[in-house]
Amino acid sequence: MFNKFIEQRRSIRKFKDRPIEREKIDQLIQAALRSPSSRNFNPWRFIVVDKPGLLEKLAAAKAHGSSFLKGAPLGIVVCADPSASDVWVEDASIASIFIHLTAQSLELGSCWIQIRKRDHDSSKSADSYIKDLLGIPDNIMIESIIAIGYPDEVKQGHPKEILEYDKVSFNRYGEKD
Repeated sequence: MFNKFIEQRRSIRKFKDRPIEREKIDQLIQAALRSPSSRNFNPWRFIVVDKPGLLEKLAAAKAHGSSFLKGAPLGIVVCADPSASDVWVEDASIASIFIHLTAQSLELGSCWIQIRKRDHDSSKSADSYIKDLLGIPDNIMIESIIAIGYPDEVKQGHPKEILEYDKVSFNRYGEKD
């Protein structure tokens, strides 16, 4: 069953104008909170955004690659406290993918919006823009925003035939099976 979710999952950027039920939001939150974390430090923090006006402002976090968030009924801002773990980026990334896969299992679409090391404009980072907007303390870093909603586009999963098996080695770099 899990492999089916991986085979079918695609980034969805168009969403139906339909709110996500609270039970499904709770499942997304629980999945994020259950994600693996190095040494169980759990440095991540999550901000669940479902107000359309706020989602529209978040959609302007970057010049490119975030505008579709204004059409999503839900966004989860994935943050972390770097002082809690030296691998906060990895922990926040794992939590982000747990959110994606849980969304897929709930028949929701999702798409990652990279925030860390991205610019809002020539004078401000996307991280700073979002911190100001959501009242996030300076010591908390933002990894991503996950846009989530009922898909309003159909995308087929990537077929096995196009997977890049040439990038896989066995036992030693460059060696094939």
